[in-house]
Parts: sequence; C-alpha cells; structure tokens
Amino acid sequence: MSASDNVALVRRLYDSGMDPAVAAEVIAPDIVWDITPGFPYGGVYNGWASVGSDFFGRLAPEFASFGGVAEEFYGAGGHVFVRGHYHAVSKSGQESDARFIHLWTVRDGKLTHLVQAADSHVVQQALIG
Repeated sequence: MSASDNVALVRRLYDSGMDPAVAAEVIAPDIVWDITPGFPYGGVYNGWASVGSDFFGRLAPEFASFGGVAEEFYGAGGHVFVRGHYHAVSKSGQESDARFIHLWTVRDGKLTHLVQAADSHVVQQALIG
C-alpha cells in the first residue's frame, strides 16, 4: 500500500468514531496497542480483544464521554502519524481536551501497531473533575 492508501485507512477509523464494524475491518486481531505511561490504564495491550476489554473496557466507564478527534494525518512509508486531541466529559460534566500524537504501523492493509503519546495530566485531571 502507498502512504496515501495508509492514510486513507487510518482516516477511515477516525472518521467512523471507532465504529466496531470499521475497527474489525482495519485493525489486525493481533495489534499491539501501546498507551503512554501516566495515561489512565497506560501500558501495552496485545490483541484487539485485550484492547477492547482491558483498555477501553476500563477507560470508557470513567467518563460520560471520551473520544479522539484527528486533526492532521501524515503518511511515511508503512507508518501514519495522527495529531489530534481527546475530548472528554467527566461524570460530573467537566469538559476537557488533551492533545495526542498517534503513530500507526500498517502492514498488509491492516493496522498492526499503535504508539500513543498524550497529555496524560489533562486526562487525569478530567477524571478528578
């Protein structure tokens, strides 16, 4: 796949709002999902099933809503960089935005690895609010 094909693949995931059907089509079942230390439930998750239950399954209940908003995409060979922000609403109604960078690896038309770097402090503060 070309860099522009890879960007289109990643963009499709963000544009879908992480729709489960789209995620199943574009994310490899054995993905490595690397969330920066200090971020809620930060760590390395192996496999889409673990990402769903062990990361999102614990993160989502902490917020009234939480989602990533992609702002820019950059393709470089088998990688796609995404700059954006998370928009979160705490259970008490406090809104916050935290910047992120996502680095995706694309192999054989599937997303196989995510490395995330984010403003963890802002997200942790949102949990307190």
